[in-house]
Amino acid sequence: MTTEAKDKPKKVYGRPESLKDVGFHFCPGCNHGNVHKMVAEAIDEFGVREKTIGVAGVGCGVFLYNYIDIDVLEAPHGRACAEATGVSRVHPDHVVFTYQGDGDLAAIGIAETIHAANRGEHITVLFVNNTVYGMTGGQMAPTTLLGQKTTTSPYGREFMGEGYPIKMAEMLATLEGTAFVARVACNTPKNIMAAKRAIKKAFKMQIDKMGFTFVEILSACPTNWGMDAVTANKRVEEEMIPYFPLGILKERTTADYL
Repeated sequence: MTTEAKDKPKKVYGRPESLKDVGFHFCPGCNHGNVHKMVAEAIDEFGVREKTIGVAGVGCGVFLYNYIDIDVLEAPHGRACAEATGVSRVHPDHVVFTYQGDGDLAAIGIAETIHAANRGEHITVLFVNNTVYGMTGGQMAPTTLLGQKTTTSPYGREFMGEGYPIKMAEMLATLEGTAFVARVACNTPKNIMAAKRAIKKAFKMQIDKMGFTFVEILSACPTNWGMDAVTANKRVEEEMIPYFPLGILKERTTADYL
């Protein structure tokens, strides 16, 4: 071994090839960047970049195509699962995933999501839940917690009249068409590692044609929460996770699949 080779530092970490070398525009403390990186890592590890198509819903994640080097379609508000269904049926050999927020998926898009899941469409849905409409000004979302103040619930959400926060993962886990349903978070390194495993599992089960896969990702929104990044991550731990527990809610095995 030459002296030059011996002294060269060993590379232990690098940017995923599928993640474009550009700066992120997201607010400081936002977890969209973490999720983009995990998605890019999964695409690289399966070697499917040329056969992966993303469908971005309306919201802060709509600019998915700016960051991940794959084909990305934009869907009208709430229609990402419907659009992804069409893409998957036309290109059954491709990996197809949606990238959606809680306003896009759990409000106007809840019907499309439920029916795609119930049909067992071979798509993966990545659901970034920060309990608020992020892009449009911080309004109350279907997942806004009780007591949480938003621009449209200035005194805090109340169940009388406004209902309870919707638990999408639990709802979808009851449907026969879902193959994998998990809820993860991005507030700590440990939780980020678990989130990456869940995203990889969801992609793998789609590749194996086992049905609809869904990963809910609890995320911080410091800007609309009126917090700094550290406090926002603490809120994920102390307020969101107790109401939206982490874990795998459903995992189909090959033997169960008909």
